[in-house]
Parts: sequence; structure tokens; C-alpha cells
Amino acid sequence: MDPALAAAALSAGPNPLTDRERDVLRAADGGTTVAGIAARLFLSESTVRNYLSSAIGKTNARNRIEAAETARRNGWL
Repeated sequence: MDPALAAAALSAGPNPLTDRERDVLRAADGGTTVAGIAARLFLSESTVRNYLSSAIGKTNARNRIEAAETARRNGWL
């Protein structure tokens, strides 16, 4: 079976995250700072904070690490 198809079948419903929110969560993986994420993605720090806040809310997480774990577990990353 195609791995992408399997991941899609196992995901918990439709992906609530935008492409950019997923980019920011991936970049935040490993404890990267907001400044580091901003530099890597060519965004301002406040924009990164906004994307992180939105992703945290959409995943019902307490912080960005938990948001990334939830998104990964659900097949959204």
C-alpha cells in the first residue's frame, strides 16, 4: 500500500492546519526559537507567533511542542 494513502486513511479527519501553519510547526520541531523559525521561513517573528498560536488553538494543545506532536499523530504534518 502507498504510504501516503495509508497516512491519509489513518488521519483523524480533515487537516485543520493551513500549509503555512504546518511549515511553522515543522520548523519549530526540536525546540527552534521563534527567531530561528522566522529566519528559516523568511517571516517576521510576530507572524511566526501568530501561526504558532493558530496551530496551537486548532490542535487544542498547550504549547507548540504538543501542537506538533498532535499534528504528527493525526497525520497532518
